[in-house]
Amino acid sequence: MGIFDRLSTLIRSNLNDLISRAENPEKMLHQLIADMRTQLAKAKQEVAAAIADEKKLQSDADNLKKQAEDWERRAMLAVQENRDDLAKQALVRYNESLQGAQQLQETWVKHKAETEALKASLRQLNDKIEEAKRKKNILVARAKRAEAQQRIQDTMSGLSDKSAFESFERMAEKIEANERKAIAAAELSAEFSGDTLMQQFQALEYKGSADQQLLALKTKMGLLAPGGGGAKQIGKGGEIQDAELVEDDDSHKS
Repeated sequence: MGIFDRLSTLIRSNLNDLISRAENPEKMLHQLIADMRTQLAKAKQEVAAAIADEKKLQSDADNLKKQAEDWERRAMLAVQENRDDLAKQALVRYNESLQGAQQLQETWVKHKAETEALKASLRQLNDKIEEAKRKKNILVARAKRAEAQQRIQDTMSGLSDKSAFESFERMAEKIEANERKAIAAAELSAEFSGDTLMQQFQALEYKGSADQQLLALKTKMGLLAPGGGGAKQIGKGGEIQDAELVEDDDSHKS
């Protein structure tokens, strides 16, 4: 299993564990991004190790290539000195070094391609984590909105229960019934608390008393003679005159 396959499996495992525990979405997202960054750091270390191996292969290939060149130079020197036996031995070493250099070169080329692929994957993973960090706030806001909507829905569901409203209506009807009973009791108490005949005479006596007060007031103002004489009127200039005299004066003038 490759580096990023292991990383992907671990992240999925952590995510599934967080979701299964149904924790706070904001806390879950924070933890998930923290886990991603931790695994990213580990992936960077492994990619760095792969790059180091790739550079070592390149260095080893260059060293073997240099050794092959050195043995070739020694073989040429042996030929110049008429030492063919040494030249042959040098050529054997030359071939061995050259063959090893070629093999390491091929291995290095393949390893370099793999390393470049790892680096590209690492950059993509880093970009995805940065994008996840940017989306985290949006996801947290959406999660909070969903929670608020759920609370509202739960509240509305509770209000849709008719039992509370029915109890309220029954209580209102009971209060109104008690009020009607109290009014009826008051009416009955007033009706049977005294003699109705006496109440009727009291009303007549109040009317007579009012008429007597009016006559007394008119006598006091001088509009009536004491003892019930003829009515007087207030004339011009504030003088009080008998009503009959005023009428005679008016007839003569006409």
